[in-house]
Amino acid sequence: MAKQAKSGEKPAAALPSKPSEAQRSYLARGIDQPGGKLPLFDENGRRIGEKTISSCLKRGWCEAWARNPIKPDWLVCKLTEAGRRAALKGVPRD
Repeated sequence: MAKQAKSGEKPAAALPSKPSEAQRSYLARGIDQPGGKLPLFDENGRRIGEKTISSCLKRGWCEAWARNPIKPDWLVCKLTEAGRRAALKGVPRD
């Protein structure tokens, strides 16, 4: 039996396969990190938006890695192979 999307959510097949600029930027920062660890904060020290992280999780571009016991609302994620490919879409190769 297929899972139904929650009210207001798009079914997985309807989700865009190309990341937005915010998503691509977030995913790209995990490419050179050990284990593909994704950041909690952007280059300017601002926290990565929860919407960006959750949309990447829904698309399978990242997966939950660890919870911070001191800050339980901070979700640490790691890049998946699909996320690596999504981050590199449209990036010129040397």
